[in-house]
Amino acid sequence: MGDTSTSIEDLVANWLSMDVNPITRQEIIELQRSGNVHELEQRLRGRILFGTAGLRARMEAGFTRMNDVTVLQASQGLASYILKQKFDEPSIVIGHDHRHNSERFAFITASVFILKKIKVYFLGNTGLKVIPTPLVPFTVDYYHSSCGVMITASHNPAADNGYKVYWGNGCQIIPPHDRLIQDEIMKNLNPWENCWNLNENIKIAILEKKFQQIRDLMIENYISSIEKKLIKNFFQKSLNGKTKIKVVYTPMHGVGLEIVEKIIKKHLKFVELIITTEQAKMDPDFNTVKFPNPEEKGALDLAIQTANSIEDCNLVLANDPDADRFSVAIKYQGSWKQLTGNEIGLLFADYVISQFPLNQLNNIYILNSTVSSQMIKSMASKLGFHYLDTLTGFKWIGNKAIDLEKSGFQVPFAYEEAIGFMFPVVHDKDGISALIVFLQMYKSWLFNNTNGIEKLKESFEKFGFFKECNGYYIVPDTETTPYIFNQIIRNSKPYPTTIGTDFIVTQWRDLTFGYDSATPNHKPQLPVDNSSQMITCVLKPTDSHSHIVSDEEFVRFTARGSGTEPKLKVYIEGKASTEQSALELAQRAWQSLKTEWFKPSENHLIEKV
Repeated sequence: MGDTSTSIEDLVANWLSMDVNPITRQEIIELQRSGNVHELEQRLRGRILFGTAGLRARMEAGFTRMNDVTVLQASQGLASYILKQKFDEPSIVIGHDHRHNSERFAFITASVFILKKIKVYFLGNTGLKVIPTPLVPFTVDYYHSSCGVMITASHNPAADNGYKVYWGNGCQIIPPHDRLIQDEIMKNLNPWENCWNLNENIKIAILEKKFQQIRDLMIENYISSIEKKLIKNFFQKSLNGKTKIKVVYTPMHGVGLEIVEKIIKKHLKFVELIITTEQAKMDPDFNTVKFPNPEEKGALDLAIQTANSIEDCNLVLANDPDADRFSVAIKYQGSWKQLTGNEIGLLFADYVISQFPLNQLNNIYILNSTVSSQMIKSMASKLGFHYLDTLTGFKWIGNKAIDLEKSGFQVPFAYEEAIGFMFPVVHDKDGISALIVFLQMYKSWLFNNTNGIEKLKESFEKFGFFKECNGYYIVPDTETTPYIFNQIIRNSKPYPTTIGTDFIVTQWRDLTFGYDSATPNHKPQLPVDNSSQMITCVLKPTDSHSHIVSDEEFVRFTARGSGTEPKLKVYIEGKASTEQSALELAQRAWQSLKTEWFKPSENHLIEKV
């Protein structure tokens, strides 16, 4: 909760001395008048911490929330950190989405950097001239900027907002930048002189050519990059007499529609794009969905209803509100199937690899996060390309891709199971690039008289059946997660050899304490972080006599504490000789872990699977 020696009255006074926003000032004043000390403690004692995702929280008054003051303080710390890097001509790219307060937060960020004579490339504008998140890393690369900031909470609820930071290599920041930026924030908490004069500061910067509005130019260049790197001339061929593929698209009340329509109209003339009308308009309240995430149950219902009303329409595509994620539903044999992130990733990997001659595959890497499917590893071993997994998050995937490219390799595709997909336009997840590639892949299936569901079946037959059982536990007490990991899971040294009577542990990797049973020196190849909890295991199923059932069957799972939510996340994947067997194996592992490790009744966890 922070320093308890300061009185709540002093915390209130400190807040009011900084905040110039009448709405958030009044929130704190009313809480004080009503004597709501508990809520004031929650809001003011403590601080929203700057992490590898930047900032993300509910928009309310208080040092633990997203608001003018915390955005200002984060910007002052980031600007100070940039100046200490001694860039020849420091600059920042700033973009924002359509959420409540996003434009103001972007202008506050710009004002702070202007005060330090740091050039601002601004991707927003008045009148809902917003941008998808991938435009920020793209623009950082284009101008070789020192850093970038995107104001968005992505697919979080409407009450949230966020402050996502990219480094000068076009990737989300990784340690130690996050910690060092946080240090600078703490040194620069008091508002700088004239920092709140947003309009005046920006007007002066425009005259001094320190503030450039480059939104339309960068959209044009982004589309051009997609055309050069991702659009294949082969797919302009006709489709057995058909000239158009009917496709329903939903931007999920977000910012993706403008660019998607421009690219399809200009470059993918074989697509007849039908927009889900109820979700076409940018709406910061996301009124047609409970949770604006295409992965969530029911989020695609309106799009599927639209598709059902159109003859010969068998494909629904979706972006999340800031258009960095991508989802798909395919109609097959009369019913709709929404693909998982792993299934989409497998289809993309298969398609991307098919574009390369066999003699070039030894120069190709495909990446995914360690919580994503091992199907790509199986595919790589059979086809001859390289595979690597990384820690969870595109900050790790993007930076690893850059390292490999510097070593002379190509990284044409990477993904994470949470419907994030990366192509060679930016070193981050990009839902628009993914949509454009998927449409071409879809046309290639039709050209060859197949479809996505059949392609998945073919891949499973070739590379093995992998099925997931992913979920999480809501953790009401912050001490519960370390207790479960330290007192229950790590109950023997160097690691448990069994999990109940159902599984034998064959590999164990602990990225909290830095142990990996699969490496010669037992040191993990992935970064170790003792401030978080993360364990990955490979298990072999056993029979009633504790004998391994099959050398071909296994379970791989990762359990980790969430860094941004009160959750303990569990990612399980079973591999077996049939699809049903793989699914049952993954589900069996969930039950064993629930019984032996997580014990929701005993530990007061809420199970979500």
